Amino acid sequence: MENINVTFSIPVKLKEEMNQFSDVNWSRTAAELLEEKIKRLKVLKRLEKLLEGSKLDEEDVEKIAAKVKEGIAKRHGL
Repeated sequence: MENINVTFSIPVKLKEEMNQFSDVNWSRTAAELLEEKIKRLKVLKRLEKLLEGSKLDEEDVEKIAAKVKEGIAKRHGL
């Protein structure tokens, strides 16, 4: 995979803390974090599209979430 260089600004304090761990490949770590963030944003985007025009309110969502959690707990014997 071809790479490009990107420059970020970070607080001085954070850079000082990073310097304490010179064995960490911070470039790779940043790339992995960015990849994970992009995956999450894509999921949220798909969910938003699925929920377009939905009439569910927050209370409805909480009820559904509780039932899902209950089902998962039963499946795993919790």
